[in-house]
Amino acid sequence: MKYYSTNQQAASASLSEAVVRGLATDRGLYMPERIKPLPQEFFAGIADMSFQEIAYRVADAFFGEDIPADDLRHIVYDTLAFDAPVVHVDGNIHSLELYHGPTLAFKDVGARFMARLLGYLETPSNSPSMGRIQTSRSQLPSIEGGVGGGSSNINVLVATSGDTGSAVANGFLGVEGIHVYVLYPKGKVSAIQECQFTTLGQNITALEVDGVFDDCQRLVKSAFMDADLNAHMRLTSANSINVARFLPQAFYYFYAYAQMKRQGKADELVICVPSGNFGNLCAGLFAHRMGLPIKRFIAANNRNDIFYQYLKTGEYNPRPSVQTIANAMDVGDPSNFARILDLYGHSHEAICSLISGATYSDEQIADTVADTYRRTGYLLDPHGACGYRALRELLQPVEQGVFLETAHPAKFRDTVEAIVRDEVAIPEKLQAFMRGTKQSVPMTADFADFKAYLMESGE
Repeated sequence: MKYYSTNQQAASASLSEAVVRGLATDRGLYMPERIKPLPQEFFAGIADMSFQEIAYRVADAFFGEDIPADDLRHIVYDTLAFDAPVVHVDGNIHSLELYHGPTLAFKDVGARFMARLLGYLETPSNSPSMGRIQTSRSQLPSIEGGVGGGSSNINVLVATSGDTGSAVANGFLGVEGIHVYVLYPKGKVSAIQECQFTTLGQNITALEVDGVFDDCQRLVKSAFMDADLNAHMRLTSANSINVARFLPQAFYYFYAYAQMKRQGKADELVICVPSGNFGNLCAGLFAHRMGLPIKRFIAANNRNDIFYQYLKTGEYNPRPSVQTIANAMDVGDPSNFARILDLYGHSHEAICSLISGATYSDEQIADTVADTYRRTGYLLDPHGACGYRALRELLQPVEQGVFLETAHPAKFRDTVEAIVRDEVAIPEKLQAFMRGTKQSVPMTADFADFKAYLMESGE
């Protein structure tokens, strides 16, 4: 499988090149040259398959030409060491709970897969230059034990508005030969989110940027384009701009469909995706292109409603992000919009035929969390609340709706408790992070400062 750039000005890349580079040389995002439809018999039997079995079949469509079957199966099964259940909330609305992984956020899926895939690709016996050598499980890199000797360090740069940083940091924690730099906006992530990537140490460095998420994302993109930096150190990204981060997110769309099919509720299925940088929705659109019978999608925004405005007007006008209580969606220039445009040939009509939008203020989000908890006992996080409300308003009576509950509400404990006026229990996984000591490096939003820091730290 080759990967091309959305900007069409860079040479196509192999899987290994696309994953390690993260961003194409023309600043475009990599796209697989083919999206393989899955056979009808797969969908006929999907209700009887496990999450891991489903995910392996999906992964094989993208990565099977480059990774031997046993190795890919091991990567997938090791990634998905947790469930993603569909839970009934109210009427014809269901929640796909994506917070049962180690950092209690949906990004655990993509981050864990990417960490294992990158470790695999960096093992010398699996290097493209060594040929496609069939390896046994015992030769696969351990996520705890390291990537294997002989390769120079890879430096993973990741910008986060909340959950990406913790998922990536924990996915790569302790992996020999890989150092992760997490850039996050000072004072604009929740305290619990912050402790999940600032207390780890080892090969994880947290950079506290004096700015907003878009500044963090700009610094990362600029680093990839800087010749001096790239000559000095090996750089890659673990944001959803990386194909190894966003493609695995398609796994749970298929699994949600399988669970709804078991209940006989999959015929008129609508998926609502709380949307920030749009990697999550993009993965769902890839699943649809592979044949997943989703009727339509809804993209739910907070006040950062750039995509919603695009749907209404056909014009894409990025702007500085504004801070909201659904902070992981505080993105003013979503990177993966370029992939959505490419996927549908830059046709506004084609995009609107499959995707509708919704946008909500902090007040509306808070009202939704409080009302849903009071009526149903189901506790939403602020991002899931956007998805749930969009389904309440836009779902037709004959349809069944599933919204993505992207993070555990305890990750936004102060906000949620103030809304529902009730205590939110903190799972032990989060409590363990909270007992750690914060370690972060102050950083300005000036690229020259960021570059100087990386040049010095990468000595």
